[in-house]
Amino acid sequence: MPSFVGQSFGWGARACVAALVLAVGACENPGQQVSLVPPARPAALAPPAPSAQSEKLANFYRALQRDLLTRGLLREDGGGPDTPYDAEDLIRNFETIAFFDEHFRQGIGTKGALSRWEGPVRLQAVFAPSVTQEQRASDRRELSGYAARLARITGHSVTAVNQGGNFKVIYAGVDDKDFIRKEVLRQLPRINASQLDTLVNTPEIYFCLVVAGGQLRTPFAYTQGVALIRAEHPSLTRRACLHEEVAQGLGLRNDSPRARPSIFNDDEEFARLTSHDELLLKMLYDARLSPGMTTETAHPIVTEIAYELTGETP
Repeated sequence: MPSFVGQSFGWGARACVAALVLAVGACENPGQQVSLVPPARPAALAPPAPSAQSEKLANFYRALQRDLLTRGLLREDGGGPDTPYDAEDLIRNFETIAFFDEHFRQGIGTKGALSRWEGPVRLQAVFAPSVTQEQRASDRRELSGYAARLARITGHSVTAVNQGGNFKVIYAGVDDKDFIRKEVLRQLPRINASQLDTLVNTPEIYFCLVVAGGQLRTPFAYTQGVALIRAEHPSLTRRACLHEEVAQGLGLRNDSPRARPSIFNDDEEFARLTSHDELLLKMLYDARLSPGMTTETAHPIVTEIAYELTGETP
């Protein structure tokens, strides 16, 4: 059974509705007056009304996003002339981010070995009952586009799937604790109690979380993962969570205050993967590296790759 290591931090219903509308239209009396006011959404298909706690959390996250944007944060430009970096920056940041474990955003870093996926990564969005159909459609599009981008960057097989995923991205709110517990245990049956409790009872200060890991005999070769993104987030911070947590679940599992331009520094300056982060992912999935490598073993290879990517001369 898998042993998992903690990292940082529907369509069928729509088809049924469409079929029902067509059937009713075919049976209408042509002379009957038809109201142009759309009928109320069937109660069985509507998400449950959010609790006061969920509404409070949604208001908090909306205000937080406005504040971050007002301060010029959550940038989506990927970096520019104001954020230069060179090969030595890449080497330092890669070794900090890829070889240390971030313990659920607590700032507790422990030195480890290089971790990444060796087999195909199948990203699957999973939605809790509280998530609206509109939000589901939007988040599916984001996940699909991001998966394609990650595949291009890494040269690794990364796809978005509707079922059978080995890396689940759970969109759920504070009212969905039972759903979260069930989905996490289904994906990670050997997750430890502390990590499970953090995912189910996520403190407000955690925007999103990810857990990924491998088999007992090969713990650094990831085979399963779960990311949790709070459904109460507005669209931009949900996107920021998706970019960071999935990238961390691919193996860039730590943060560094010196990494810039980057989503791996917890200062919320960037909302999307940057050019710097793309190079870190290229380095991580370079064939010259392998899961389980120590910093000391990998350093000369990492140095070689970094200078190749920047075109600099050592």
